[in-house]
Amino acid sequence: MENKSFSIFLDRKRCTGCTNCIKRCPTEAIRVRNGKAKIFASRCIECGECIRICPHSAPIPQADKRENIKQFKYTVVLPDPAVFGQFKLKYTPRQILAAVAALGFDSVYEVGRAADAVGIALQEFIKENRGGGPWISSACPAVIRLIQVRFPTLTEQILPILSPIEVAARQAKDEISQRLGIDREEIGCFYLTPCPSQVTAVKSPYHLERSHVDGALSISSLYPEIRDLLPKIKNQDEPAQATVYGLKWCRTGGQTLAVLSENYLAVAVDGIHNLHKLFEEIELGKFDNNINFIECQCCQGGCVGGPFTIENPFVARVLLRQRQTQFRPKLDAGEAQEIQDRYHQGYYRAEKKAEPLPVMSLRKNIARAIDVMEQAEKILSQLPGLDCGSCGCPTCRILAEDIVCGIATEMDCYFKLREHVQFLAEQMLALALKVPPVTPVQYQIMQTQREVLKFAKRVPPVLGKQSQKKKRG
Repeated sequence: MENKSFSIFLDRKRCTGCTNCIKRCPTEAIRVRNGKAKIFASRCIECGECIRICPHSAPIPQADKRENIKQFKYTVVLPDPAVFGQFKLKYTPRQILAAVAALGFDSVYEVGRAADAVGIALQEFIKENRGGGPWISSACPAVIRLIQVRFPTLTEQILPILSPIEVAARQAKDEISQRLGIDREEIGCFYLTPCPSQVTAVKSPYHLERSHVDGALSISSLYPEIRDLLPKIKNQDEPAQATVYGLKWCRTGGQTLAVLSENYLAVAVDGIHNLHKLFEEIELGKFDNNINFIECQCCQGGCVGGPFTIENPFVARVLLRQRQTQFRPKLDAGEAQEIQDRYHQGYYRAEKKAEPLPVMSLRKNIARAIDVMEQAEKILSQLPGLDCGSCGCPTCRILAEDIVCGIATEMDCYFKLREHVQFLAEQMLALALKVPPVTPVQYQIMQTQREVLKFAKRVPPVLGKQSQKKKRG
C-alpha cells in the first residue's frame, strides 16, 4: 500500500485505473498515471467520495492504532453520537457506553455532552455577531478543508468555535485531572470516529495549535468487539448524560436544531457536492443574506453516513430517532448558565483562524505565473474539451494545468496521441513514396505503411486495464 494522503491510503494492487474516482473527487485531487490512481495530498480533503465510488475498494481509510492507549497513565474514550445508531434498540445507551469503555479504557466521556455545550456557544456567538453571516459550522474537518482548498475567501465565515470533539477531550481532561489529581499530559483521550477526516484533524487541528484529542479510532474497527460485549453488559435504564440535542448532532439537521432560535435563521446542507454548489453561490453573492447559520455535513445524512460506520445510514437515523426517549430532553437551567459563563470566558473559542491552503502555485513570480496561465489557456484551446478522463485527469483544464506544471504531457490525451500517430504514419508514407519500389520487399513495406495510416485514423482511445493489456500484448 502507498500513502498518498493523510488518512486515506491507496492499495495499488486493487486499483485498475478505471477513472471513477477522478470524476467524483470534488477537489480534483486524483489522477490516473500508468494505469494507477494517485492522490495529491495537497488537494485532498478526505471527504471519502473516492472510498464510496471505487468498485474495487482501492482507497482505504486509516485510523490510529488502538495500541496507542498504552502510552498514557489514564485513558478516556470519546464515542461519537453516531455510535448509538450502530446497535439495536434492545441495548440502552448506558450499555453501549459500558461496552465501549470495556475495550481497555479507564472511563468514557460522551461527545454528545460537548455537543450540547457547543450548541449553546454557537447561539451566543451568533447573537453577538448578527449581520456578519452567514456563519458556517466548524464541526466537520472535511468541510473546513474544502473551504480552505477551493473557497479560501469563505474562511472568514467559519465559526471560531471549537468542535464538540475538541471540547469533549478538553472537558474530560479538566474533570479527571481535578477529580483524580492526574497530570493532563498523562491523560489520553481517544475519539471513536465515523470518518477519516477526523483522524487528520487530530494531527493537524485547524482551530488549535495542538489538539486536545490524542488519537482517533474507527467505529468499524471496534464494532465487532463492542457487539460481542453488549450481551454481557448488565441492562442499565439510567439515561445518558447527553441530551436529545447532543444525540442529534451526528445527523443532518441536528446542529441546526441545537442553535435554532426565533431571532435568526439556520439551514442544514449535507453531501460534499451540494456543499460545493452552496459555497459557489455564497462566493458569487447569490445566497440569502438573512440566513445566519449554515450547518455543513460532508457525508450524506451526517456523520451516520461516514466511511467508518457499519449500519446503513438511513437505518441509523431511524434508530437515533427511536432512541430519543433514552436521552435527557434538555439541559438544566444551571447547566446552561454555566456553559454561557464558560463561553464568555473564552472556553469554547478557537485559538486561531482556519487559514486558506495553497493548492497549486504555477510560479512564485506573479508576472511569470500570468504567462504560465496563458500557456495553460493556449494548451486548453487545443485539447478536445470532452472532459472524458481518458488522460487520467478529471477535465481538459486540469490536464492543461498539469502540462504547464510539468506533471503531464499533451500525449497523455488519447485524442492528441491519435493525431500524433496519424501524423507520423503520414510522414512515413511520404518518405516511402520517394523511394521507387524496385523490389517486392520494398513494395510490401509501402503497403504496410498505408495500412498503419488507415488504422491510426480510426483507432479509438484506450483506457485503464485495456491499455495495460495492449502494452503487455
